[in-house]
Parts: sequence; structure tokens; C-alpha cells
Amino acid sequence: MNSLSKLATTEGRNPASEGLDQLSTLEVLRVMNDEDHRVPEAIASQLPDIAAVVEAAVKGLSAGGRLIYAGAGTSGRLGVLDAVECPPTFSTKPTMVVGLIAGGQQAMFQAVEGAEDDADRGAQEMNMLQPGPHDVVVGLAASGRTPWVVGAVRAAKRAGAVTASVCCNRHAVISDEVDLPVEVDAGPEVLTGSTRLKAGTVQKLVLNMVSTATMVGLGKTYGNLMVDVCPSNEKLRQRAMSIVMAATGCSRDDAITALHESGGHAKTAIVMVLLGMTAAQARARLVEAGGAVRAAIDENYLHL
Repeated sequence: MNSLSKLATTEGRNPASEGLDQLSTLEVLRVMNDEDHRVPEAIASQLPDIAAVVEAAVKGLSAGGRLIYAGAGTSGRLGVLDAVECPPTFSTKPTMVVGLIAGGQQAMFQAVEGAEDDADRGAQEMNMLQPGPHDVVVGLAASGRTPWVVGAVRAAKRAGAVTASVCCNRHAVISDEVDLPVEVDAGPEVLTGSTRLKAGTVQKLVLNMVSTATMVGLGKTYGNLMVDVCPSNEKLRQRAMSIVMAATGCSRDDAITALHESGGHAKTAIVMVLLGMTAAQARARLVEAGGAVRAAIDENYLHL
């Protein structure tokens, strides 16, 4: 038996791609595409574990806590990517969803060799954020054993934060370190050990789920509309207008007027149009409803 077959999934050799360098371009792509199809199925089997992370995040963020991702290499970059997309998509403060990466900011653009091997450094960088009981810290490690990530989640747990992990091996080291482990085994990579491939896709999809479902739970959507979008550029201003029109059935002109009076806040504009309120009244309504549009427009929910 080839020694690689005895390794953890993320380091194992994939029999479907053993002759990779002998295949035509189209055949290489077919092998990759076939393997990529395994990812959603593998994630589907772990949805209850992912749901537990989301529910913890909704609870923590509702109490003023943070969602903190901590990873190295591709895992760390994906965590940072997910974090930085939250402010424009959901109008969150930059401190609500945070991405930590081994090696610091420069590691986003260039590999910092050896950074991921320093567990003490991971703990130090986590401690600098002063995690607390309302924070949810998610360690991202394809292998499930990256020392920097393990050090980071250990520090977070010692500080009283809720800890979770996302990895791509079964019985991973990090799973024993956290409160809420998620293990998604999508099989070995097409290119042996290259965890930027399926493992990266796993983590990207899981992070999409965690952040999006958390924001749904926080009332930052109305149906499938991103009603808390931050209209910081022309594209997003047009999107905000389309969102108000879709949510209320109003005309373009009415949407523009409501957005102007609400300071560009789609949520407020929607409540204004649906309930015939001023911007100030709509803002007060949303505050009482905890920021959720559906609750704000429900006459059975609120009694102002």
C-alpha cells in the first residue's frame, strides 16, 4: 500500500487523479469537476454541526459579541475574506466579524513561511483581541492540526469565548479543543495535499453559511433581500433602490424619495413605505423590533 494512503484525508492520494499529468486538458478539468461535486454532499452531512455554530453566533452577537475567524494560509485568507464582506453586505461594524490570519496582514498577499507553526503566537494574537463570553471564535484549519490555529482557539477558550472549528479531516486535533467542531471530509485532493482545492471550497461554503445565516438570525434580511446593505457606491445605491421596490412594490420614484429621507437606509425606507411613516417613526419602529423589518411591519408583534 502506498504510504500516502495511510495519511489524513487532506494529505492522502486520490486514486481518481493518479495519472493527472497524462490527461488531456479537458480530462484534467473533468476530474477536478467530478471531485468538486463531492463537496456539497460532504457539507450536507454536517449541517447540524454548522447550525450549532450559527446559533451560538446569533446569540453571542445579539449580546454585543463578535464572530472571530482564526486561520493560516488559505484557511486564514478565506476567513478574512468572509469578514471583510460583512460590512458592505450587512452594514455591520468592522469589529463585529473579524478575520485573523497567521503572519498578519502581509500573509493575505504573500505566504509567511513558518507562521502557522507557532502555537504561542496564535495565542498571543488572539489574546490581543481580548475575547470574552459573548464572542464566538472559529478556528479554520484544513488539516485540523495547524499549531497557530490550535493555539488561538485554546486562548479563546481560556478567556471564556465560545469556540468552534472547521476542518476537513475526521477526528482532528482541533475538534477536541473546541466546543463546536465541524468536520467536513470531502476526500483527498486532486493534487495531493493541495488544500486550496476541495478543502478551500469546503471552508468557503461553510463560511458563507455561517455568516449569512447568522445575519439572517440577527434580522439583517427581509425574505431573501439584503435590506441592511450599505450603499457605499453606485452599484450598491442602485441595489438599495431595487431592494426597496422589491420589498414594497413601490415605484422607482417613491423608492428614491424614501431612501433619500432615510439617509440611504433600505430597512427604514421599506418600513416608511409599507406603513406610511416618516423616517423618524420608521427608525423608532425598527428599534423596538430589534432591527428586523418583518417584526417592525407586523401589527400583531408591536404595539406603538
